[in-house]
Amino acid sequence: MDCKNFERFDMAKPPVRTKWYLRPITILLSLPDVWKHRAKITKVRTEELKAPYVLLCNHNAFLDFKVATKAIFPQRANYVVAIDGFIGREKLLRNVGCICKRKFTNDIVLVRQLSRVIKNGDVAVIYPEARYSLCGTTAVLPESLGKLCKVLKVPVVTMICHGHHANSPFWNLHDRGIKPTEAEMTCIFTAEELAAATVDEVNRKILEMFQYDDFAWQKERGIATKYEGRAEGLHKVLYQCPVCKTEFRMNSKGTKLFCEACGSSWTMSPLSELSFDGATEQGSADAAAAQSAENAVPHFTHIPDWYEWERANVRAEVEAGTYSTGDLEVHVDSLPNAKKFVRLGNGTMRHDMTGFHVSGVDDEGNPFSMEIDAKTQYSVHIEYEYLGKFGDCVDLNTLEDTWYTYPHGRDFAVTKMALATEELYYHYRRLEGRPCKPGLA
Repeated sequence: MDCKNFERFDMAKPPVRTKWYLRPITILLSLPDVWKHRAKITKVRTEELKAPYVLLCNHNAFLDFKVATKAIFPQRANYVVAIDGFIGREKLLRNVGCICKRKFTNDIVLVRQLSRVIKNGDVAVIYPEARYSLCGTTAVLPESLGKLCKVLKVPVVTMICHGHHANSPFWNLHDRGIKPTEAEMTCIFTAEELAAATVDEVNRKILEMFQYDDFAWQKERGIATKYEGRAEGLHKVLYQCPVCKTEFRMNSKGTKLFCEACGSSWTMSPLSELSFDGATEQGSADAAAAQSAENAVPHFTHIPDWYEWERANVRAEVEAGTYSTGDLEVHVDSLPNAKKFVRLGNGTMRHDMTGFHVSGVDDEGNPFSMEIDAKTQYSVHIEYEYLGKFGDCVDLNTLEDTWYTYPHGRDFAVTKMALATEELYYHYRRLEGRPCKPGLA
């Protein structure tokens, strides 16, 4: 770890019940976007529902928080929020009821915090995917979720929103005017039903409710977008060309997604479907050679299908024992507290079959390092062009610090590292004979 003696965020400070004077402000700040997108909220089995309860929400955009606020108002709630959400506004976020969490860490303190929320008689709002979905489909859920619900002993409610990713995808946050959006708020276990269910039964039900596909939803509803830059940034997710198989040379502009290696290109329709345009004259020979070498070249129309093809390719590398990014030059920013990012220094990062390895030297000449074992990390948080100026990064967490690690150059994709993190975790579980439940880790 780094040698600097930073002040650390106080994770153990008890959660604050939302201040009475802030409750109307939270709803007033939420309603404009909820109305703008004509959000339809359907409630199922909630007639007798009263706080306290656990609300589990899927996560695709900031609009998720606003719809959840509208759905549960005027009940008090505490929201689990990542530490970067607290930067420069810790007092405000604590006063509106936010609880800080460092992503993808086993944090027993959070269990105590949520128990306090329930004891206060309020709603505990959790986004268990712990990151925005990369392509509008379900991200991996922690297997500990069912156990947490059993510990809290109150009704379990899910809120699954549709249209938020199609409107403002993680790889391009521009508002595309998708409306109406939809959300279903469903009580999946009363307190009595929860007590009678096993942990596995609770997990199965949560996973069943969390199945969603935003682009399929958009196509089924026929909701088109007029945004002319709708494909821009998509290459961050779709980093490998299915024609020539080259990685890290995809790019995008306007409505086009294209491979700079072979010249193949695709057009993204107003319904977010992809159509293959073929190859440019310059790249047609390379594309033709690649197609002749492969009998079946996939031409994906559905964005999540391309993403899952990439996952399968990463899985093959993991199973062959060959996965590695090699040593990447990086710079590292630390976020020990909610005041501001601190430049830790320059160094190298490698992600391989054993996990993440980061090391370097700070501006005072002191060494720093972080090792995260692949067997212990079921997922990882990534960012694309973080804050619009820092580039893509991998967000590595311990219980005391968060490192934003920014690789240099072009020969990497943080999306591939995210996929590999999940596939490595599953790989070692299989080798150890531990059960692998699809969608859970």
